Amino acid sequence: MAELEWDKDGERLYETGVDHGVLYPRDDAGGYADGVAWNGLTAVNETPSGAEATPQYADNIKYLNLTSNEEFGATIEAFTYPDEFAECDGSAEPTPGVKFGQQPRRGFGFSYRTLLGNDVLGNRYGYKIHLVYGAMAAPSEKARATVNESPEATPFSWEVTTTPTNVGTVAGVNYAPTAHVEIDSTKVSPAGLAALEDAIYGTAGTDPRLPTPAEVYGFFAGTVTEVTPTKPTQAGNVVTIPTVTGVRYLIDGVVRTGTYTLTADKIVTAEPLAGYRFPDPTDADWLFEFA
Repeated sequence: MAELEWDKDGERLYETGVDHGVLYPRDDAGGYADGVAWNGLTAVNETPSGAEATPQYADNIKYLNLTSNEEFGATIEAFTYPDEFAECDGSAEPTPGVKFGQQPRRGFGFSYRTLLGNDVLGNRYGYKIHLVYGAMAAPSEKARATVNESPEATPFSWEVTTTPTNVGTVAGVNYAPTAHVEIDSTKVSPAGLAALEDAIYGTAGTDPRLPTPAEVYGFFAGTVTEVTPTKPTQAGNVVTIPTVTGVRYLIDGVVRTGTYTLTADKIVTAEPLAGYRFPDPTDADWLFEFA
């Protein structure tokens, strides 16, 4: 067995910064809408809670500890936010430029990136991608101050709570639901990382989306296969969804197979399944008009 060494060259690691924020609002079907860039992100402070021990006593001794469920929370700080976040912040816009506050808040998903550094490459060493599911923003203070001799941009801040999403059985293990997935670029395969980033950031031919935790695992479980989606066909008001390995088709955020009868104009969107990716560019959404 080798002797332990501390602070070897290249092993003095650290984590810093936050960037590449993306918002994925929840849609009415319970899924996540296409992602939009979150500019002006200044901080994401992760604040997990729970996992508290409750001691149990028997036979005049401490018998065991029962641990409560852990919850993921965060504080998001930014100089601005996407227009799509207004509903998540309790605002409704009945006409452009007019917003009503104290409205029902929409849930959302969120992704951001933190940088990894070491003593050799600095901040170029790598990065971590963080995916957050089932988030809700609570009302927070917004301080308004006069412009003076030391002007500062007004910061915004939101306390975020989460409801974990199901993970299911992954690699033979039945994992508990989670609200936070973390991907380390220095440890995963470049092909899988590229496929994940194509999904969450979008490409020239595909919209950005928030994959499920099981899908995230699928990007790194083996070889990523490239597949091209086939356009559905239309006869009258009946749209026929093709069957393509590695592709799913959605209408109004719901996965569709077989045939779909139009009652209004609809957009059919194709998404790659876990372990698959679309070529760049790829046409992956089509408008079908109600006759």
